[in-house]
Amino acid sequence: MTGPGAGRPAGADAAGRDLLIIGAGGFGRETAQAVSALNQAGPAWRLLGYVDDDPQRHGALVDGVAVLGGREVLGQAPQARVVVCTGRPGDYTSRVRIVRELGLPWQRYATIVHPSAALSASSWVGPGSVLLAHAVLTAAVRVGAHVAVMPHVTLTHDDVIDDFATIASGACLGGRVTIGQAAYIGARAVIGENLSVGACALVGMGAVVTGDVPGREVWAGVPARRLRAASVRITADDGPGRAHSGHEDAPVEVGRPGKK
Repeated sequence: MTGPGAGRPAGADAAGRDLLIIGAGGFGRETAQAVSALNQAGPAWRLLGYVDDDPQRHGALVDGVAVLGGREVLGQAPQARVVVCTGRPGDYTSRVRIVRELGLPWQRYATIVHPSAALSASSWVGPGSVLLAHAVLTAAVRVGAHVAVMPHVTLTHDDVIDDFATIASGACLGGRVTIGQAAYIGARAVIGENLSVGACALVGMGAVVTGDVPGREVWAGVPARRLRAASVRITADDGPGRAHSGHEDAPVEVGRPGKK
């Protein structure tokens, strides 16, 4: 990666490629629907099914997609690309833990961008990330690896979203906002321009953030204020991640399938 816009279009090499979604919960199901929408525009992915750690789900159909089993499935389909779709407000750092445990090379991870998402040519998105319907990246937005961008999120000029962050539905970020690794931005939260949210921090639903949010803290309200320390189960890297550095060894994926 040599700068914004480098790399290849997301999904451009994905025609007919096998795909496994890790996690059969809400986020996984939403990602499966994004894959279906991509395939309606032309062959993009062959979704093999879900991989889930809950044995009670194994063999079940979720919205018509099979839960194939646990992580052993990854070894049974070594050519399949993978996307990790877990995380909720009560355990919003789970993707960090799972990706570390899997130890897969970056080449195994797919990037899924819903066809209705609007990405500028100067923005880029890293491997393993998911952008759902009507997400908007306006100009020079940098999204790291394994990031979840939910529907109707607006990321404006020069925003930096670091690895494993979650931006929930309807959140709006002003220009030059930095979101730290594994942070969680709640639904319809608004973050003012030139602000930062630290690693593993949580910003509550509907919050209006007018100042920097330190890492590993929970902030909520209008204007947002500190509530408590965050309860997180992992140790995130507080230094700059993929969205800052570009990770020279791992090409990022930019735009939508078929767009160059």
